[in-house]
Amino acid sequence: MAGDDGVRSGGAPGHGAGGDGGFEAATGDGPVPGAAPRVRAAEVRVAFEGLLQIRRLTHTGTGDPVAVPAAWERQRPVRAVALVLEAAGIAPSAVDAAGRRVATGFQVREGERPGTVRVEWVGPPGGGAAQDEERALGGCAAELGRLGWEALLYRGPSRRRFLEVEPLP
Repeated sequence: MAGDDGVRSGGAPGHGAGGDGGFEAATGDGPVPGAAPRVRAAEVRVAFEGLLQIRRLTHTGTGDPVAVPAAWERQRPVRAVALVLEAAGIAPSAVDAAGRRVATGFQVREGERPGTVRVEWVGPPGGGAAQDEERALGGCAAELGRLGWEALLYRGPSRRRFLEVEPLP
């Protein structure tokens, strides 16, 4: 059953969070996903397959429908990009209840321009995220590119790298 936040529970992308039976992609700004790793992997796999099915069913152009972000993704790029990265096996970062970073991984948030997403590689202080960011973000860019997202690597004012991501036309 479709809702204004995507497709409802049953494994499809993006409705609800945690305890309401729905799936929410990890953006790297929340707690470590509470489900056991095997359970979380299964949830991610089902949600990602749902996203690919949305692409197949709504694709109207030529070429591979799986290689083009659907309207659902374009309307919710943070969720879509986070799901693609998590489905690729790339770990999200996480914060504890006090907001302290407790895990190294990707962080996805809205970009500066409408329809864009910013992906950073972050972790706890002294955790080595800065040293790993170029390699890790390169892996993120490769996965996103494979699924129809343009991901350009930039260096910010603090000398930290980040990706600016947007759907290909």
